[in-house]
Amino acid sequence: MKTNQKAFGLWSAVFLGIGSMVGAGIFVLLGEAGAIAGNLVWVSFILGGIIALLSGYSLAKLSSIYPSRGGIVEYLVQCYGEGIFSGSISVLFYLASMVAIAMVAKTFGTYASMIINHNVSFANIYGVGILVLFMLINLAGSTIIAESENIIVIIKLSIITIFTVAVSFYINPELLSPKDAPPIINVFSSIALTFFAYAGFSVITNTAEDVPNPQKTVLKAMIIAISLVMLLYVWVTFAVFGNLPLDEIIKAQDYALAEAAKPVFGETGFTIMAIAALISTASSINANLYAVTNTTYQMAKNGELPKVYQRNVWHSSEGLIVSTVILIIFVLFFNLNEISAIGSISILFIHGLVHIGHLFKINKSGASKILVILAIISIAITIVLALNYTSKHIPNVGYFIAGGFVLSFLLEVGLRLITKRVIVRQIKNN
Repeated sequence: MKTNQKAFGLWSAVFLGIGSMVGAGIFVLLGEAGAIAGNLVWVSFILGGIIALLSGYSLAKLSSIYPSRGGIVEYLVQCYGEGIFSGSISVLFYLASMVAIAMVAKTFGTYASMIINHNVSFANIYGVGILVLFMLINLAGSTIIAESENIIVIIKLSIITIFTVAVSFYINPELLSPKDAPPIINVFSSIALTFFAYAGFSVITNTAEDVPNPQKTVLKAMIIAISLVMLLYVWVTFAVFGNLPLDEIIKAQDYALAEAAKPVFGETGFTIMAIAALISTASSINANLYAVTNTTYQMAKNGELPKVYQRNVWHSSEGLIVSTVILIIFVLFFNLNEISAIGSISILFIHGLVHIGHLFKINKSGASKILVILAIISIAITIVLALNYTSKHIPNVGYFIAGGFVLSFLLEVGLRLITKRVIVRQIKNN
């Protein structure tokens, strides 16, 4: 599977990262996080962004010595060796990523159904349709992905920026007053949700083979993308919470950003922001399908998935088609509320494990040990807070997460027995 190594430049990688981050997160998680942190949720977005920057720094440094389309999967193999542990975590990462994409697809379907049909009856149809569309785009090759992502990101950021600027003139300072803020512990309890709004930043590492001078370009793209998204999130948060009372935000938490356009622009504003939500979620699906394609391809090369994931189809691999079929099944037959929460916590665990593994390779990557350790500590705290919050909504969530690890282990062992393949590193010179 050979692609043009110049397919991505610095800004193409930045746009890919922004497209992956500014998806369902700001349109769905803003209201949910606001229900916890109130009008101080902007602080939570800053803290979540700082954690994302620390995590992104560690991943970017790993990509400098392991420039692989496999991204996190390759780092796990390099850091923990060619064994069952790294294989199991790789399978878990793949499953968690699939859950996240399916959640975004269902979000797209819900918005599309509300706009077109004024109810959610056709949500699954639209969700499946957008998955098939971007599967075809991804099959066309990474150059087209980069070009389409640039256009999509520019359109959606323009809409969100115009909305935020316009609404900012109508902010009611009383709604942002600290005297009405919840206890400060609530801010920390919401960090898991706000961090999840940045979770797509890791997709930038998957471009390491497709950018010139990846040692510098990936890190620059990571810092630029996360910083711009952090500024956007904080600005949007002020605009929304400065225009709507908290009780209205909680009531409309699944579409709080669109609801915030009503006081200024009326129903037309609501519709425009709903369309922006469609563009953003579609962009997120596009970017993350690219990452999953590379992940499954890398896992197949390493022996972690059957060879079907590695076979070439057009400018991509058959793994993209298999992954899309699995995503369609998730969208059609599963309630993703609970498994999305479990999947997000699993991704946090995986990030933490990658950073711990990075310490074994710190001399080769040249990364700051202090920053990597801070990434580990911040991820650990985020996990604890996420478990504390989620356990109040999903009983025995810890057992479900443990079950996810067990399932990944069983799948890993089963695949080894069936395929007779042994995991191997793609990059041998390190």
